[in-house]
Amino acid sequence: MASAPAQQPTLTAEQTRVVLSEVIQAFSVPENAVRMEEARESACNDMGKMLQLVLPVATQIQQEVIKAYGFNNEGEGVLKFARLVKMYETQDPEIAAMSAKLKALLLPPLSTPPIGGAIPAS
Repeated sequence: MASAPAQQPTLTAEQTRVVLSEVIQAFSVPENAVRMEEARESACNDMGKMLQLVLPVATQIQQEVIKAYGFNNEGEGVLKFARLVKMYETQDPEIAAMSAKLKALLLPPLSTPPIGGAIPAS
């Protein structure tokens, strides 16, 4: 008999707000803030290096929080949680705002590169 695939945790919008809040708070824990800062400094604002160095640290921090809510302790759990948050973003402005805050913690501020040939004003 084949074993059933692991059930994806289902959270209500209220539960999702609580978990998102805990995830965001986890990034403020001094130990985690130092880990993220070190990874960012090593990445030197290079997007490829950000994916290699910062994303794994961010994923580990999120995993520590969401595993208590039934998500697996691998990258897949973080992806499932992200999908759940995405689903609620359109329905709940508080979740949308918290999601934006989390994304801001994960991604570097993007600076617009200067445009080569500026068009003079006429």
